Amino acid sequence: MKLDIQSIHFDADKKLLEYIEKKINKLDTFYDQILGGEVFLRLTNEAKENKLVEVKLHVQNQSIFVKETSISFEAAIDMAENTLRSQLVKYKEKLRG
Repeated sequence: MKLDIQSIHFDADKKLLEYIEKKINKLDTFYDQILGGEVFLRLTNEAKENKLVEVKLHVQNQSIFVKETSISFEAAIDMAENTLRSQLVKYKEKLRG
């Protein structure tokens, strides 16, 4: 799967980018026809949970979008991955039904 990762107004380190790719690529086990995806990393003005992650996955004729905020980018990616997993399972069941 082709994954485009963009960090907005800061430079993400290589370790974070590898972590994101590893987590998002795991989603292929739940639905193997993911065409590609985009990940946006932003810093917000919130006091505590100021890391925002937006993930958009492209599947057949549709896009699945998740937006999560947390204390760290890793925690936000973990939450986004869980949400995407459930959305992909629902989408797969909808196609079968």
